[in-house]
Amino acid sequence: MQMITLTLAMLLCFQLKHFVADYLLQPSWMLRGKGDLRRVGGYVHAGLHAFGSLPAFLIAGLEPTAIVLLSAAEFTVHYATDYTKAGLSARSHAGPNTRAYWALHGADQFLHQLTYVCLIFAALAWRGI
Repeated sequence: MQMITLTLAMLLCFQLKHFVADYLLQPSWMLRGKGDLRRVGGYVHAGLHAFGSLPAFLIAGLEPTAIVLLSAAEFTVHYATDYTKAGLSARSHAGPNTRAYWALHGADQFLHQLTYVCLIFAALAWRGI
């Protein structure tokens, strides 16, 4: 598969996964658990993201070791990003009608998208493309 086609196919997989995991499959117990290391919600949410990236990694033709390492990296970065955002949001007391709320939401989403760029880069580099 040509590099541009592979890159776009992986990006499409990540975007679809992100929409489903962040907006369709996130019940309130996951949302509440993101800012608390003792609650399971944030871990399950980050795990859902890591597992949901499997199609992108398979499209890239990665070997199992690479898939496990990149999935673990995504889990870690996703959890840390959500945990940080939850903490900042709680301290700011910003509601959805404030600039601060949307700035935090936008920064969170930007970091997740940047993670996907890094994962695509790592996958292509792993493959030697």
